[in-house]
Amino acid sequence: MNDASLYQDLVPAAASPLVDWHLIANAFAWFRALADCAQDPVHHGEGNVLVHTRMVVKALLASAEWPRLAPADRRVVFWAALLHDVAKPATTRVDIDGRITARGHSRRGQIAARRILWQLGAPFWERERICHLITHHQVPFFLIDRDAPERLAHLISLQTRCDLLAVLAEADARGRIAPDIAGLIHNIALFRELCEEQACLVRPRAFASDHSRFLYFRKDGVSPDYEAYDDWENRVTVISGLPGSGKDTWVAAQAGDREVISLDALRATMGVAPADGQGAVVAAARERARVALRVRRPFVWNATNLSRQVRSSIIDLCIDYHAKVEIVYVEAGPDEIARRNAVRKEPVPAKATQRMLERWEVPDLSECHTLQVVI
Repeated sequence: MNDASLYQDLVPAAASPLVDWHLIANAFAWFRALADCAQDPVHHGEGNVLVHTRMVVKALLASAEWPRLAPADRRVVFWAALLHDVAKPATTRVDIDGRITARGHSRRGQIAARRILWQLGAPFWERERICHLITHHQVPFFLIDRDAPERLAHLISLQTRCDLLAVLAEADARGRIAPDIAGLIHNIALFRELCEEQACLVRPRAFASDHSRFLYFRKDGVSPDYEAYDDWENRVTVISGLPGSGKDTWVAAQAGDREVISLDALRATMGVAPADGQGAVVAAARERARVALRVRRPFVWNATNLSRQVRSSIIDLCIDYHAKVEIVYVEAGPDEIARRNAVRKEPVPAKATQRMLERWEVPDLSECHTLQVVI
């Protein structure tokens, strides 16, 4: 069985939900590593992460929702359940008081799952739903107790399906031995009710306009129902994608007469190697961007921009000058990227690629006015 068929064929059928745990263990080192990762016995009396993961998958397959899900949705929740704690081995620590914690495992798990599923050839939109189910898999446990919980529910709805998140969270709650399971399930039910009230349980939250959505996620105190006045005339295109994904090809075909601010081109002009400090290159790029923004001249910012934090720095600059932001995310498969890198004049070193994969976050509509995905 090859990688592409693994993604499809490992998902149990609706009518006879049987999991081939032997095949999964043989195929994936990350799965085997879960057995060596301990958990806090207060919240996970069942034992290590592997035991918990198998219990979560079993609870998912025994749920009333499982046979009613469409095939694509079954793939999404199955892989989310299998991968939801994939980053616990990398994030688990023992506190000074002896408590076992795994802070940050949800976000790190999203990134790890993206790489795993990319290498398996999972369809892009299914993969991203899975990754963000992992990002938010604990949210239904506590969201109802937060101040202004609607905002996070709206964000989740742009990244994945809130109803599927509730299905995953309930399986996560039932797939453990802990004293608070009934409370968790009650909170999950309240999460469902909140999302239904906010019209974002099975679809993304609707906004009056792209500009209204953009400002809602960038400013505090903005109502999701408010229709923002739009006098932002300039537009900046921010490119995002791994090296070799096709960013330069897209820019050459689509940029037209717009100025292109390319960090690769600036590095070449300034004689800065990719492995060297990039402060001077980024500073030069930002100054060119400011010049264009001051005179409301559209431009394309061409760089890898793989993390939300890095993208936010250029988006914040655009906001200062009231320029709308379009993100163009470009992706190719791992084999194609490796082939393209091998024939580059200056191939990207393997260590540099590894560092990029460790912070790889695909853009979503909470970051920008418009998003274009080019596979």
